[in-house]
Amino acid sequence: MALNLIVLGPPGAGKGTQAERFARSRGIPKISTGDILREAVANDTELGRRARAIMDRGELVSDDVMVGIVRERLDRDDASGGFVLDGFPRTVAQAEALDAIVDGRDPLIVVDIAVPEDELVRRLASRLVCESCGATATPATAAICGTCGGRLIQRTDDNEAVVRERLKVYHRQSEPLVGYYRTRPTFRAIDGAQPPDRVARDLAAAIEGVGRAGVRA
Repeated sequence: MALNLIVLGPPGAGKGTQAERFARSRGIPKISTGDILREAVANDTELGRRARAIMDRGELVSDDVMVGIVRERLDRDDASGGFVLDGFPRTVAQAEALDAIVDGRDPLIVVDIAVPEDELVRRLASRLVCESCGATATPATAAICGTCGGRLIQRTDDNEAVVRERLKVYHRQSEPLVGYYRTRPTFRAIDGAQPPDRVARDLAAAIEGVGRAGVRA
């Protein structure tokens, strides 16, 4: 059975890190909407050109363009044995479109990484990122990126006031996804307020539990 996974969670929950870690351990692609959007633009595909025009106007890429780009990516051979989606879907409308895309495949497993808001604010307000490659670090790390050697800086949108506003946007736009998926037998929620290794173990255990139950979406 192909392992088709969606990792949900608010900003600062660590979903990108956990998605990357899990995908690597299972030998399946981690599909980030940011990555595939940049790839489509760089490759000058029809959808990439549409996305570039939208972004050049300073607007958000529409659902239909994002759905089209995700559909193209999931149609590639390397995703036939499974995938981990990070950053998509972000809205219920996108989730409904994704259901249509994967119709006929093995079921989607959905894991929500839940973290209390005060912990999210603490994490994001103390986060450092590499100005060269974008890798995330913490103040406890040296001032040099361990990935590329670039300088670590704080993102302008990682101060407490902006972080709390970003979380309001998440609650309004993306949190309804949890309600959309919660009643499915392939949905699990895990505690993301733990050390990363414990979260990784709980994520793997939740997914294995779905497999042992033999449930279908």
